[in-house]
Amino acid sequence: MINKNAGANAPVSTGVATRVARASLTLSAMLLVLQVSGASAQNFAFNAVQIDGNQRVADSTILSFAGISRGEALSADQVNTAAQKIRDSGLFETVDVQANGSTLSINVVEFPTVNQISIEGNRRLSDAEFLPLMQSQPRKIYSPATVDQDVATITGLYAKNGRINASVTPRIIRLSENRVNLVFEVSEAGVTEVQRITFVGNRSYSDRRLRGVLETKQAGLLRAIISRDTYSEDRINFDKQVLTDFYQSRGYADFTLQNVDVTLTRERDAYLITYNVQEGQKFTFANVSASSDLPEINVAEFQKALTTKTGMDYNPGQIDRDIARLERLAIQRGLTFVAVEPVVTRNDRDLSLNVDYKLVRGPRIFVERIDIEGNSTTLDRVVRNQFRTVEGDPFNPRTIREAADRIRALGFFTNTSVEAREGSTPDQVIVDVNVEEAPTGSLSFGANYNTDDGVGLVASFREKNFLGRGQSLSLQVSTAESNRVLDFSLSEPNFLGRDLRASFDFSYRTSFDDEDNYDTETFRVSPTLTFPVSESGRMSTFVALEYNDLTGDVDSVSDFIQEEADQDGVFNASVGYSYSFDNRRTGLDPTSGYVFRFGQEFAFGDTQFIKTTALAAAERKVLNDDVTLRATIEGGHLAYQEGFSRITDRFFLNGNSFRGFDTNGVGPRDYQPGGDTDINDSLGGNSYAVARLEAEFPLGLPEEYGITGGVFADYGSVWDVGRDGSSDTNIIYDGFTPRATAGLSIFWTTPLGPLRFNFTEALKSEEYDETQVFDVTISTSF
Repeated sequence: MINKNAGANAPVSTGVATRVARASLTLSAMLLVLQVSGASAQNFAFNAVQIDGNQRVADSTILSFAGISRGEALSADQVNTAAQKIRDSGLFETVDVQANGSTLSINVVEFPTVNQISIEGNRRLSDAEFLPLMQSQPRKIYSPATVDQDVATITGLYAKNGRINASVTPRIIRLSENRVNLVFEVSEAGVTEVQRITFVGNRSYSDRRLRGVLETKQAGLLRAIISRDTYSEDRINFDKQVLTDFYQSRGYADFTLQNVDVTLTRERDAYLITYNVQEGQKFTFANVSASSDLPEINVAEFQKALTTKTGMDYNPGQIDRDIARLERLAIQRGLTFVAVEPVVTRNDRDLSLNVDYKLVRGPRIFVERIDIEGNSTTLDRVVRNQFRTVEGDPFNPRTIREAADRIRALGFFTNTSVEAREGSTPDQVIVDVNVEEAPTGSLSFGANYNTDDGVGLVASFREKNFLGRGQSLSLQVSTAESNRVLDFSLSEPNFLGRDLRASFDFSYRTSFDDEDNYDTETFRVSPTLTFPVSESGRMSTFVALEYNDLTGDVDSVSDFIQEEADQDGVFNASVGYSYSFDNRRTGLDPTSGYVFRFGQEFAFGDTQFIKTTALAAAERKVLNDDVTLRATIEGGHLAYQEGFSRITDRFFLNGNSFRGFDTNGVGPRDYQPGGDTDINDSLGGNSYAVARLEAEFPLGLPEEYGITGGVFADYGSVWDVGRDGSSDTNIIYDGFTPRATAGLSIFWTTPLGPLRFNFTEALKSEEYDETQVFDVTISTSF
């Protein structure tokens, strides 16, 4: 018989079974959790500790790392914590801690000892640049964390050198006695150059002009040897300040550098740098005055000391200069603790600024002492000499900042920090000077070339900080096709502890003139003292001992020169002075500058003469600083009271002083036609005068190439051999006979130095002058 309800009841029985099964699983899970919790909550008490695997680290040291003691009740979590503390010591590769009854077992594997460290694959940077900065060291314990720091150090150095894609892979080579060799495998990758520098917001100056201000350059023709086309954060920070100074010194008081956007190209092989600037309006100075409520201040006297004039472009450097002048005047008048506070008011209607220098009572704070640290080679006194303040003087933040600038300008240190902090009492300060020394010497061997002297070999040694005394030492030996030179110079910038430069110079020179068939030999010894006479003026005084001799080939040299060569060598002693004024030192007007030099030498001995020389030069930037105009006039005169000048004494003009003529190619000559060849010897002159005009301008080439163009014109002459006699019948051009040249120049700034290529046409010359249509020289200013 079939039960008809069976089909209906089956589903119900199945659902009950499912619920029962689910409940059973839940109960089992709860019991398991309780068991685990009970195990976790289990406490262990141990009476013995078993430590295995340690060779260098003592058992007691490991227990101190773990932070546990015998008989202590520990949970499983505390056991795990103890194991982690041992790992955190950085001494062990693996750590295993277990509780076995009443014994705590600690099994460790110590990190190996570093046997030696090597760097492989580095061609651009040497091991010596990395190893002093690395934390991993031979005979120390190997540490993965330390190795990671070293990898970051190596890649960071490569990044500073423009190789941001450089990678470093550390590897270990296991040796016996738990030692390893540590190897850093370097993949240098290519240089990530600065591909483009652009500006946004500049209206007054072009991108080309602003790029010329920056230290960072775009990659150009010489990218393989110019490091300034690589990205450097430090260099960018420097460029920010330089760009701000550029605008503010030209009257843009509200200039703001909003931000610098630095991005990488998609290929990560080049940087794109964008400067976002807000120029603002250009301001000029209007009313400039001095004022004070202090009864001891003579306001009129301080007013006269101001150098800022109405109509001058605003320049914060000009304000700083006036403040310094007023503070110095106050000290000279015995007025201590007088501070100068410039009050600047704007007139936006006519874009002018009024400046009132208020002389107020400053805080009575003294300099307790000056502490100098970091100078392992440089003597303390070299740094102290840069301060105009000594212990016990009134504290003036301006003089401290100026001292810091002078310390940096020495070039002896890579980093310089000068800060003031409170001293032993609130009215005293301690000035802390921290420096990091830099290499200051150089030894070089090389060759040079110019169209006047030909190819020459050069060896030189220079030391800017000789024996840490701040002294400058130089020794140079050079040879060329027509001369030999030995120069030695030693100078002390703070002679007798004063702002007095003492120098000693020795030179020995010989020349071999195959064309004119005479040789010269000269040596000169001269000590010199140089000291300031004004903010931009310097005076030098010197004594000198000089010997010169002249020898000639009687068969081919001119009668005039042979007559001089037949005489013995001439020995003279002399005293002299020179004065120079150079307002480029102050940098107050960044668009112009001028230089004046005047000197005289009074000689006595085998001959007696007065030698006078003078030079005046000016430079001006126009057309938004894109074009530079220069003008120079110089001259000299020899006046003999006893004896007469020789070819070794007289003035000559060369390709640097008069472009378009060979060395000795212009001026009086002894011309004797006939025979196998004509004799045409240059004699020089007792007087000379030259005027030079030139303009330098961009050629439209990318400025990173460092190539600009120029035009020039020279006018002048050298004349008067200073003697009458029978042999003078062959002398030509002895009177003032002017010459004139004009030409084109190519200026090229290279890592080897600024080169100048001149292409010249003689506009006015004489028949027997020796002209020159092309020459290459080192470009100089004034």
